[in-house]
Amino acid sequence: MPKRTLFCVILVLSLYMVFPCQSYAVGTSATASILVDVNSGRVLHEQNADAKMLIASTTKIMTALVAIREGDLRDVVTVSREASLTEGSSMYLKEGEQLTLETLLYGLMLCSGNDAAVAIADHVGGSQAGFVALMNETAQELGMEHSSFANPNGLDHEQHYSTARDMARLACAAIKNETLVRIVSTRSVTIGGRTMTNHNKLLSYVDGCIGLKTGYTRAAGRTLVSCTEQNGQQLVAVTLQDGNDWADHQALYEYGFSHYPAQQAAVLGHAVGKVPVQNGLPGTVPLVAAAGFSWPVSAGERLESRIELDGPLTAPLSVGAPVGEVVFTLDGTEVGRVELLCGKTVLPKLESAMGTLKNGLPK
Repeated sequence: MPKRTLFCVILVLSLYMVFPCQSYAVGTSATASILVDVNSGRVLHEQNADAKMLIASTTKIMTALVAIREGDLRDVVTVSREASLTEGSSMYLKEGEQLTLETLLYGLMLCSGNDAAVAIADHVGGSQAGFVALMNETAQELGMEHSSFANPNGLDHEQHYSTARDMARLACAAIKNETLVRIVSTRSVTIGGRTMTNHNKLLSYVDGCIGLKTGYTRAAGRTLVSCTEQNGQQLVAVTLQDGNDWADHQALYEYGFSHYPAQQAAVLGHAVGKVPVQNGLPGTVPLVAAAGFSWPVSAGERLESRIELDGPLTAPLSVGAPVGEVVFTLDGTEVGRVELLCGKTVLPKLESAMGTLKNGLPK
């Protein structure tokens, strides 16, 4: 790794936002809760977020994610007797009935079908135990260090639990899956001879709600994991054991979007500044971002950037060549980096002059 040369850039106002310091807080009725900005991973609110708790049918976010990753939506699944007799919420499957995996996923996420969860697990995992193993492997992959899954539907079990923070990690991964998002954001669908309506009222209550999953058992209480997008910013909210979850999620989103708006600090392919080029004509080169970058910024906070070059720039330089990074800090703490590329080709002064002379000679 080459030693970087610091090159400080005076930021324009669009790259940071500063307000007079004010104090904001939001509370919920939940035993545990969390609000997370998806893009940055920044936690905007938390309460008992690492407490291990029952999660009820929010489990089915993991069930759906594993099934979509490991299965084929076009697969035809034959419903077993065990699946048809599963207790709790149901899409009313019958033994011997044949449905596509896609139909079962709609029944799983819209109707919260425990029977659908068992049918999916048997088909994709070969057995419920095999599928649960896949769920726990995926949890480890996602960094859900304080979670354990014992079944695909969320029925109460001593080895079946998670935390608000872990469920937020799961939700952030789930909404990157286009198939899963298409299903959980559907309010009503007719598929496989069934008409199913989504239990998630936030789809109607909150502008930009993407959906995800509700849950309830007597022991777990009401559980809810949701995601909402506004102005290009996505937030995930999780409440566990919360008797007022619809209102609490609305309050969390109002708080998050109003007090932590995402600031776009870099745009893919756009210049973030100019730096000198030794022996170059022209003598400077624009540096463009190789990726976009945004960060949620609250009142009184300051998002700044500086350019770190791999070394002094000397002509010739080719357009698109990597030359360093732009480093973003929030109140002095680094929060992200984006690679910088040369925005144009820069020729050495001598080569440029010779080229001009050559082009000017009579043919």
